[in-house]
Amino acid sequence: MVSPVFVGREAELGILSEAFEQARKQAAAAVLLGGEAGGGKTRLVTRFAEDAACTGAHVLVGGCVELSTEGLAYAPFTAALRQLVKEMGATEVAALLPDGAARDLARLLPEFGEPSGDKETETGRARLFEQFLTLLERLAERQSVILVIEDIHWADRSSRDLIAFLSRNLRTAPVLMIMTYRSDELHRQHPLRPVLAELSRLEGVVRLDLPRLSESEVAAQIAGIKGDVPEFALVKKVYQRSEGIPLFVEALMEREDDCSVPESLQDLIIGSVERLPEETQRVLRIAAAGGNRVGHELLASVTDLSDVDLENALRPAIAGNVIQVADGRAYVFRHSLIREAVHDEMLPGEHNRIHARFAEEIDRDRGLVPPGRAAIEIAHHWFSARDHLWALISAWEASGKAAKAFAYTEQIQLLERVLSLWDRVPDAPERIGVDHTTVLELASEAAVISGDTDRGLKFVKGALAELDETTHAERVAQLLVRRAQLKSDKGRRGGLDDLRYAERLVPVPGPARVQVLTRLSSWLMFINETVEGTELTREALRIAREIGDLCQEAELLTNLALGQSLEGDLEATLLTNERAMEIGKSVRSGRIVLRAMANNVDALNNLGRSEQAVQLALDGEAKSRKYGRYRVSGAFMANNRAEALEALGRWDEAVEAIEQALASGPIPRIRGHLLRVRGDVAAARGEVDLLERILIEVGALHGGELSEFAQEWMTNTRLLIEFRLLRGEPVDALKATEHILSISTTPHSSKPMLGWRSLAQSRLVCEAAAIAAPEIAAAVRAKADSLAPGMTSDGPIADAYRLMSRGEFDEAAAAWGRLGRPHPRARSLTQAAAAVARTGDRDGASVRLREAYPIAHALGARPLLTEIEALARRVGTTLAAVSIEGGENGLAGATRNGLAGVGHSGSAGAGPGASAGTGLNGTVLADLTPRELEVLRLVAQGRSNRDIAGELFISAKTVSVHVSNILGKLGVSTRGEAAAAAHRLSLLT
Repeated sequence: MVSPVFVGREAELGILSEAFEQARKQAAAAVLLGGEAGGGKTRLVTRFAEDAACTGAHVLVGGCVELSTEGLAYAPFTAALRQLVKEMGATEVAALLPDGAARDLARLLPEFGEPSGDKETETGRARLFEQFLTLLERLAERQSVILVIEDIHWADRSSRDLIAFLSRNLRTAPVLMIMTYRSDELHRQHPLRPVLAELSRLEGVVRLDLPRLSESEVAAQIAGIKGDVPEFALVKKVYQRSEGIPLFVEALMEREDDCSVPESLQDLIIGSVERLPEETQRVLRIAAAGGNRVGHELLASVTDLSDVDLENALRPAIAGNVIQVADGRAYVFRHSLIREAVHDEMLPGEHNRIHARFAEEIDRDRGLVPPGRAAIEIAHHWFSARDHLWALISAWEASGKAAKAFAYTEQIQLLERVLSLWDRVPDAPERIGVDHTTVLELASEAAVISGDTDRGLKFVKGALAELDETTHAERVAQLLVRRAQLKSDKGRRGGLDDLRYAERLVPVPGPARVQVLTRLSSWLMFINETVEGTELTREALRIAREIGDLCQEAELLTNLALGQSLEGDLEATLLTNERAMEIGKSVRSGRIVLRAMANNVDALNNLGRSEQAVQLALDGEAKSRKYGRYRVSGAFMANNRAEALEALGRWDEAVEAIEQALASGPIPRIRGHLLRVRGDVAAARGEVDLLERILIEVGALHGGELSEFAQEWMTNTRLLIEFRLLRGEPVDALKATEHILSISTTPHSSKPMLGWRSLAQSRLVCEAAAIAAPEIAAAVRAKADSLAPGMTSDGPIADAYRLMSRGEFDEAAAAWGRLGRPHPRARSLTQAAAAVARTGDRDGASVRLREAYPIAHALGARPLLTEIEALARRVGTTLAAVSIEGGENGLAGATRNGLAGVGHSGSAGAGPGASAGTGLNGTVLADLTPRELEVLRLVAQGRSNRDIAGELFISAKTVSVHVSNILGKLGVSTRGEAAAAAHRLSLLT
């Protein structure tokens, strides 16, 4: 008995409507709709979706099923994709994606052809996520999209990850995601709980809890069922017993004439089924074993009934609204609670027999279930039938299907089932064609890819215990390489020992040795053992070329370039990466191409060619989206772009790039790199609390064990030193500096933005701590001076930092000015002022402070401003008032119109370059930021906000803010007038 009248929920409908309006007009939105089982979540969402569809929304619906917890990956997304293909056709759907990208979707639906043969499994899932994101964005360009995902409390790990990914990255597209879940099933350890907590913190995500119906709403529901106004006593009785849960109201109305109170929820729900004919009940029990939705052909096969007999048996259940007829000749239980209650009524023997029948029939004709589901359905039914032999065989097959769909967590679950059944099947190796160790090896590989380090280490340990290294040396070596990776991911030491052991196990030149040397040489590079790392890389390169392995050759070239970069040989780094890139293009390896590009972005920045580095990074990020690799390669590219922007003093843009990359959910190591760049900006701006939080997350604040990798521990320590200085703790900063210079396990890096930067910082720290700890400061200074001669100085960045470390601050300031790096320029000028002030030259100090002050002010570098102002007071000089906006606005005036190159006159408006800031043209340029000039250029080309957002990798909302600022600064009211003014004032030349 279902009410034809939609009762209550006006407030909830209003919230859904508001979220949809937000998605359509501003940015993507999501609603997490929680409620008790039987609380009316589906009815509410269906009503809202019907109304939205009438207004032109494209509604896609997918649901999770209980089977998902056993390894049915991406079930709701596969269902939504299948609906889309049914509506548009596979060809039109594929046309919405980049060339060839639809082959990734073939892992979910066969309509898209054969899956790509790409063996790079570690980034395969990231590509799949990118393609689904792109698909939704392209659909939303045609019309607003509503994606409904029901019952996410049953979602598999892969679906949960994809939900989180879409929620973070659907930023500007008019897409509303609605996700429903049973709030009463979320026990403390439920895997959905942390996902809900994470999503609730995202902008645009609303968490909506569906309350029970009030007594008046229950009365309205009963009136809808009965067709007239119910008696007060009936309403009172039903309300008290149902406690306002709509499904229970319906069940109680079925028993209106029965005065007994059901003993349990099971009894209440099953009551409507028990009134049906016995044959109908028998068929329903069989259908319940098939899941909440079962096809007519499959049910007929399992029941051994003809079409007519099956329809006659089900007709009473359909009339009683226990089940409903769905699209595709399928039957669906009206509510999953009804299916669960019916399934629980089966006797043990009946339960086993029915599930075995489902397995047999699906195996006989796999077309009886939706594409892609046969293997996991068969595995589920054999396991439920408690048939150990076929449960093992089918779980093994399903694990392979999961791996092909990049559902590695589900693959692990299925392989664990194989392992748990192994001893119960005497001839298990013969049955599945592999030994027990191979299953453990596959599980460990899946664990590495999915980031499940604890289980991965367990699998590797088990596999190693079963192998004899004298007879299986290559397998043992491969496992040791894997264990090294897992230890690194977990933040544990010992990975290098594993890799060295693995190298000794494969002394003969061949593919196995190349693989081990590739990983070992890379590890050595990262810990700054570049000499040995380079030697092993060259050996592996010779072998790779002899056996004709181009992919390994390109991989090793990027390793070689890494060593060249760390040794400061940056021009050679560029050339080596170019060679790797060319090979990557020839073998169509997007990963190699993007890795080489990202490394060259870093090299260009370290050579002082930071503007070029930014442009190369933007090109690389665009390619990473095309290849479906943004979360890994693109996020790393964005990190390197942010480093270049930070160096150029374009801090607002750097922060924007970092936040966008963090929103994509990058792997932990890339997240750490991004946070460190954000820490540099925070330190320069004096954002002490933010810097502290970053240091805590990257493990640098409380004296934890140093990372093995040089770039990580050196950057962590440098940021920690900045934090101590900002906190007014120069002695603690000095101790940290002493530590970074005295670590003897690795030589000091010659990379400009790493080793030379830390030497320059050490000079600053020693000066700050000289009064409080003169002896320690002198010793640290001496240590720094002793390291410098052994370091390579290749390029202008290294030269500028070398000048700072030697106390040649005026020369350093001039060098930074030529490089267009305002913050170290202002820092050098301030240190130069302090140095000449100590000699009594107050006029010389004043000149330098007046030059540094507008630069620091334009940057919004508050700690440096405070230092400049304090020193100015000590030398008795005044600083000219600066009317430049802080942050990026001021920086535009400083770097583009002479403030970065102001001479020694001390006035922000005088000296070299000041004329560029005079007159209308100069004034406008001094106001417009570099980002606003980029936006203005695209506005003048007639581009929309969304087009500009895509071009510049920023949100449409941010573009709107930039356009408003541009109109105000140009004194115009329309985009057309802004374009005309830009051409008239020659702002785009």
